[in-house]
Amino acid sequence: MTSFELVTAADVQLMQGLAQRVTAMRPDLVNSDASYGELAWNWGKGHAGDGASWRRRLWFSGGDLVAWGWAHPPHQVRRNDGSVKDVTGAYLAYQVHPGHAGLIDEVIDWYDGTAAGLERTVLPGAADEFALKRWAAHGYVTDPAALGDTGSWTQLNGRDLTDVEQPVLPDGFRFRTAEEAGPKAAVQAHLDAWAPSPYTAESYQGVRRTAAYRGDLHILVEAPDATMASSTIMWLDEANKTAEFEPVGTHPDYRRRGLARAMLLHGMRLARAAGATHMTVACLGAPGHPKARGLYYSVGFRELSRDAPLIKTKTAG
Repeated sequence: MTSFELVTAADVQLMQGLAQRVTAMRPDLVNSDASYGELAWNWGKGHAGDGASWRRRLWFSGGDLVAWGWAHPPHQVRRNDGSVKDVTGAYLAYQVHPGHAGLIDEVIDWYDGTAAGLERTVLPGAADEFALKRWAAHGYVTDPAALGDTGSWTQLNGRDLTDVEQPVLPDGFRFRTAEEAGPKAAVQAHLDAWAPSPYTAESYQGVRRTAAYRGDLHILVEAPDATMASSTIMWLDEANKTAEFEPVGTHPDYRRRGLARAMLLHGMRLARAAGATHMTVACLGAPGHPKARGLYYSVGFRELSRDAPLIKTKTAG
């Protein structure tokens, strides 16, 4: 059975269930935008602004979701500083259960039909050799823009939580949760870290609507002047006893003070107390994006997997 509709919160829960099953079997096949936490974050923050343009198709077997595609068409991104970014191509997030790998051809055909006449991009996992061959057979090639030092491909990093260093904050700073600080502070912390950003109070409402969100696992660092100087959300996958940081950001006026490092350590200790035994976080993997990778490596993370960015031009059919 298949279906083709807008992406709903209920769909995201089904997608997260598939992500959990794939994580349990082949974590190296969990490609960008298809992890348990990333699904909730992407739907939550973007639903209010872009949800009406998203398209999805679901594939089921015996009542279980075994594959899905989530197409992002061309759109405008309006940031809080008044600037507008035009996204002129289509992008596909997707996942296929390893036991139903042959469905990848149906996913690709659906994407090509949905985004016909547009430049199309996708980020399959580099370890998914079968899928990469099928994408190539359908005319997708390595995205040349992603090959350079500032390419936009993503790597997933992980570490176990057996031994987590005690976090140390500078004098006057303290850890808070979003439950304690409130929605206004949580939204402002994100805007400060990622300015200019399309994030809004309505975006945060969407994040909080997702079943995976927990305010006690949304961590902030409060400065002596009451500014929320750093923040991150942790997404706990209880089935696999894993947790994921997404996003992680620090106010530019408070960087290089060790706040993000201390926050990550604090978060991992909280995740461990909540039942997690393993932690993940994604970052840009190209050589020209060393800062986030260096931060994560400094607290024990190492690369687990990476994406293989592909593109199909308008003229390729």
